[in-house]
Order: sequence, then C-alpha cells, then structure tokens
Amino acid sequence: MRITICEDKHDMGLEAAKLGIRLIREAIEERGEAAIVVATGLSQFSLYAHLGQADLDWSKVTAFGLNEYVGISASHPSSFRHYLQNRFVQRVHTLKAYYDVQGDAADLNGEVARLNGLVKDQAIDIAFLGIGENGHIGFNDPPADFNTTDPYIIVNLDERCRRQQVGEGWFSSFTEVPTQAITMSVRQMLRARHIICSVPDQRKARAVAMCLYDQISPYSPASALRTKVECTLFLDRTSSMLIMGDRR
Repeated sequence: MRITICEDKHDMGLEAAKLGIRLIREAIEERGEAAIVVATGLSQFSLYAHLGQADLDWSKVTAFGLNEYVGISASHPSSFRHYLQNRFVQRVHTLKAYYDVQGDAADLNGEVARLNGLVKDQAIDIAFLGIGENGHIGFNDPPADFNTTDPYIIVNLDERCRRQQVGEGWFSSFTEVPTQAITMSVRQMLRARHIICSVPDQRKARAVAMCLYDQISPYSPASALRTKVECTLFLDRTSSMLIMGDRR
C-alpha cells in the first residue's frame, strides 16, 4: 500500500484521477480495453469531475457499480445509480458497458446472480473506493465477511453507517435510510489489479487509522486494503491527522 497526502479534498481528487487515468490508459494499451469499479459518496466528487475531463477512449472501458441500497429506485436522489449517472456516466458518455446494481429488483438473489455472472470472468483493472466512518469498504460494515468468494452479496447496514448517510445529507432522517444493500464483497475488491482509495475529511481520520493500524480483521474492514500491494490511499490533511508516522 502507498499513501499520498494531499493539501485538500480537491487536490486529492485530482491526484487520484491522474493515477486512475494513467492506469486506464495503460490497460487499454496492453489489452485494448479496461474495466473499473466505481464507488459513490462525497469522497468521489472531485475524482469524477477530473475523470470526466480526461482524454481517454471511454468506449473501451467497462464500469461496474460498487453497491446500491435495497429498495431504492434509480430515480431516487440518494440512489447510487442516480449519483453515478449524473457524476460519472453522463460525463464520459461512451462507456463500452456500464453495469449498475439494481437494488430495487423484485428478485434480489436473482440480481446478485446477474451481477456475479457479469463480473466473475472480468479482469478488473481499477477499483475506485472510499472508506466509511465505521471503517467499511463498499457496504461491508463490521464485522465484514472476509471469507465469501461471491463477487456481490446482500448485507445489513449497521447503525453508524446509516447515520453517516444522514450526516452527509443523503437522507433527511435516520428512519429513511435503508437497512440493507447489495455490495461488492471484500475479496472481489481485492481482486482488482489496482485499488485507488480516496478518503477526505477529519471525520474519517479514525477510519484511516483503523485501516492502517488495526489488526487485519472483519471488525476493521478497511484493514484488508493493507494486504494489497497495488493500493494507493489518497488522503487530505484532515483525514491523515492521526497517522503522523506514515506521512509521505
């Protein structure tokens, strides 16, 4: 794992995008195509703004959504499909393919099976991730399932995760936040050739410390990122305030 400390969240997004653009370009040059996993949240705002301006042949890029709430439609303003359509897909226009997570599917197990069939034989070049206040990656809240080999799984969301969604303004009340989601599993994320993880803001400082210092275990899901050599953790000054010895 490499750590890059940036001055603020906007600079963080720029640097994360620069690395992502280079790696996507390299994958296209090597194989004629690239595949990425796209996350959501405040941590990705600046990243997608810069990716949307990149001089890349997006028609050779396949994108997979990372997760979605159960029971929320694609038109819901807090849905991850709504977020990605507006902040990423519409900006790049010509993706080879885009596979979103349909959390409102009538048959959730069938939707998971559909996603697993799509991604199981797909080499993923980059997973763009964030880390939640409770240390989750994707919606793998603690204690996360480190053992499943299924690419996508249905999970229960813990209270701290749900309260974060209210605190960030995605929902107006705790009771509005769904209690379940479909998410990419931890093992599937780690299968990506490269992970680019962006984590801004002081409220994430403890989660960053958990990622870097806690025992690697399901109770600190982001700690699994330390097992990935090709993982770059992008932080800003406030999110990195508890990791003084790791500033580089």
